[in-house]
Amino acid sequence: MHVHPITQMIRTRVKQTEEMEHSSPLFLTSSFCFDNAEEMRAAFADENDDNIYSRFSNPSVQEFTDRMCVLEEMEAGFASASGMSAVFASFLTFLKQGDHLLSCRAVFGSTHSVITKILPGYGIEHSYVSAEDMRGWENAIRPNTKMIFVETPTNPGLDIIDLEAAGRLAKKHNLIFCVDNCFATPIGQGPGRFGADLVIHSATKWLDGQGRVLGGIVLGNKKLIHDIYLFCRSTGPALSPFNAWVLSRSLETLEVRMERHASNAYYLAQQLEHNKAISWLKYPVLTTHPQYAIAKKQMQNGGGLLCFELKGGLESGRKFLDSLKMISRTANLGDTRSIASHPASTTHGKLSEQERMEVNITPGLIRISVGLEHREDILADILQAMEG
Repeated sequence: MHVHPITQMIRTRVKQTEEMEHSSPLFLTSSFCFDNAEEMRAAFADENDDNIYSRFSNPSVQEFTDRMCVLEEMEAGFASASGMSAVFASFLTFLKQGDHLLSCRAVFGSTHSVITKILPGYGIEHSYVSAEDMRGWENAIRPNTKMIFVETPTNPGLDIIDLEAAGRLAKKHNLIFCVDNCFATPIGQGPGRFGADLVIHSATKWLDGQGRVLGGIVLGNKKLIHDIYLFCRSTGPALSPFNAWVLSRSLETLEVRMERHASNAYYLAQQLEHNKAISWLKYPVLTTHPQYAIAKKQMQNGGGLLCFELKGGLESGRKFLDSLKMISRTANLGDTRSIASHPASTTHGKLSEQERMEVNITPGLIRISVGLEHREDILADILQAMEG
């Protein structure tokens, strides 16, 4: 019998204990015991999959990982303490002194800091290319290029990168193709279908969905993930078993949540795109999006984020945030509650003005993480804040 991936994910769980619990228990332990010396020796020699120490293996963490493998259609995964630890581990596992990283220009602010400030300290070079410039991507490849890294949709401008074209390019030049799929989620986009070797998530966002815990995960084939596992086993960016248990429970409702987030976001985009207070608005599956055709090809829905440029620049952006009555002002996204942020003064505030303009982070840019509230209430708060 064919089983849908959502059904398979929900029914994937750790082995039931003698208590016959229906919901998976929480394995809140730092270490695991062995019956004898030989069992312990075999575990440390990697001759079996027995748990040793929760820094690198734990049943609660494994259940979350296994469920994500089902959703992303990947062989293996390693869950980490945050999205950024997953990004950093993916870079440092495979990039060495003298190597070159090719990345989309528009990336999360902390990822930008890692690429431009931390990797150079290890002798790792990088080049940025605009999302839509596929010819520029190929021209930027060097003999020492080892990895292509992309976010799509990008943060915060929601540009779309053609995963199929990028995947072909990576395969042609024998490069590791690494995709941050945080914004789209496995429900909205499957990078593995387009040739991604590694898929990264900040589980803190939509995967949790309620703003409770930090977490990250990277998924791929067994060989690549084993290399990441060895790096993380020694360096220690472990996901807490408690956080993993929370995240695993959250995955059971991910599909239904994302359906509501996406439908709310699409409705808001339609209602706001011609508003006189804004210069432009972006939502991936809105026909006015510059890469609409690509988004429709590779995304199952437009996701739960939209962004727009307020007329009046920096002061208009700050005034808008101050005028909100219901929507939260916080450094997060992917919550049940709608969130507004002003990237130019917050998440990307440490970039120079030139760097921000290169990725279209304009002074009046507002990013909305659309929650699960009634769509008319979200819209009403945005409209009154625009007028305020």
